[in-house]
Amino acid sequence: MRASRPVAVAALAFTLAAGCGGGGDGGERPAAGRSGSPGTAGRPTPAPDAWIPGRVAKMSLAEKVGQLFVTRFSSRADGLAKIRKYHVGGLIYFPENFSSPARTAAQSNALQKASKIPLLLGVDEEQGIVSRTPFITRFPGNMALGATADPADARAAARVTGAELRAVGINLDYAPDADVNVNPRNPVIGLRSFGADPALASKMVTGAIQGYQDAGVAVSPKHFPGHGDTATDSHTGLPVITHSRRTWERLDAPPFRAAVAAGADMIMTAHIVVPKLDRSGDPSTLSKAVLTGLLRGTLGYQGVITTDSLEMAGVRQKYGDAVVPVRAILAGADQVLMPPSLPRAYGAVVAAVRSGKISQRRLDESVTRILKLKQRRGLFQGTSADPAKAAAAIGTPAHRATARRVAERSVTLVRNDRDLLPLKGRKVAVTGPASAALSTALRRRGVAITTAGAADVIVLTTENAGAATAARIRAAGSKPVVVAALGRPYDLDSARGARAALATYSSGAVSVGALAGVLSGAVKPTGKLPVPAGGQRVGHGLTYK
Repeated sequence: MRASRPVAVAALAFTLAAGCGGGGDGGERPAAGRSGSPGTAGRPTPAPDAWIPGRVAKMSLAEKVGQLFVTRFSSRADGLAKIRKYHVGGLIYFPENFSSPARTAAQSNALQKASKIPLLLGVDEEQGIVSRTPFITRFPGNMALGATADPADARAAARVTGAELRAVGINLDYAPDADVNVNPRNPVIGLRSFGADPALASKMVTGAIQGYQDAGVAVSPKHFPGHGDTATDSHTGLPVITHSRRTWERLDAPPFRAAVAAGADMIMTAHIVVPKLDRSGDPSTLSKAVLTGLLRGTLGYQGVITTDSLEMAGVRQKYGDAVVPVRAILAGADQVLMPPSLPRAYGAVVAAVRSGKISQRRLDESVTRILKLKQRRGLFQGTSADPAKAAAAIGTPAHRATARRVAERSVTLVRNDRDLLPLKGRKVAVTGPASAALSTALRRRGVAITTAGAADVIVLTTENAGAATAARIRAAGSKPVVVAALGRPYDLDSARGARAALATYSSGAVSVGALAGVLSGAVKPTGKLPVPAGGQRVGHGLTYK
């Protein structure tokens, strides 16, 4: 039964189809009105989610446990089979699950139609280096947004991405990354972070959450309690972070506090060990002290807690694959993401409930939170995407203009000795990653491109080259060098031999175009370093006179 009051979705670039694409509630839910508004006989109208406890009470054990799982699917048929057999609460899209926008929208509709309860159809679409959707408008990513230092830019970028996801039926983005990246050698976060300043990260996380939710997409800030200071990748190992409780409160917690205050639908856990927060040696995903004690207790979070992928090595080192999901739920997680074996994990949780290890009350708490999330994002009002309109909602001129604006505002001029830049009027040679694309973009801006031997200036691009950057500068000889870091800005720590240095935080086409605009002088640089780099502190950034 459709609610009498539609859910408002702000600033969408498309209109969701009116019909419900599955996920009906069996007619059990009363028509929803505004909470606290006058009802019949002067009584206040029940809250929009007041029907949920009654619905949970009528669900079978199999249905309740199913809501706790979000899993991969190899094909539409595989997804349908998992919905029907395991009653899963959601599915996660990867590149192999996408085809054209129209076909993706039709697939999402088919999956929703097969489910009695609306599905969370999610994706890791962080923008930048973590992007799973092949046809989406490309943005530079979080660190570039951090360089703009403007939460309005984060909101605008997220609103675009959210609108394009909703156009193909995806209603949950496992984003934004809320980690404070204070370790330049961090192998798994880096550019995914808004920066090294907790205050900056906090305001950008807030902006991103608002943007996704403007578009009707649920969010999942990650990776609690904070993955920014590690030199180990939790996909392949188990990182240990030595932060004290005081350091955690000052450095790691603020963006998650901001996420809670902003109404984040979901928060994702980290497969990391923080001994000063929990002495058990368990990864945070399996730690009651971290999930229930810190996230629920200290931060007061009442939304859905999801694990990071249970396929990752960081959560599989200490316990077996049938034990991990049970321990995660007992720790305080509501949903378990991507178990290596869904049958094994599902069976283990069912057995744990039947034995009393997981209480019925604990199970119902999680199911209630999950259904409230789905209600809040309007999924019980309808989930259909319109395949005929999907392609037109993606990559629109307005969306591309937003991406260009963000990219241009993010380019950071770190050094410009003797006003070497801008380059107009000089003969320039370009070498390094994306050099062909940058050369083309510079020609379009009126810059003369030539060979290294004939050049007045060498533009050297780098992408996570590290210490090798210094040798490449020396190889240019006596000619002045401009270093442009297209990846992590930490390359600029080895670029002291260059006359000028810039950071774009991305090697994508939109960032290369923005770099050409700044190098040519057509665009004035306004970005500020979101992390220390090139011998400069957070907040440093030059511009042209």
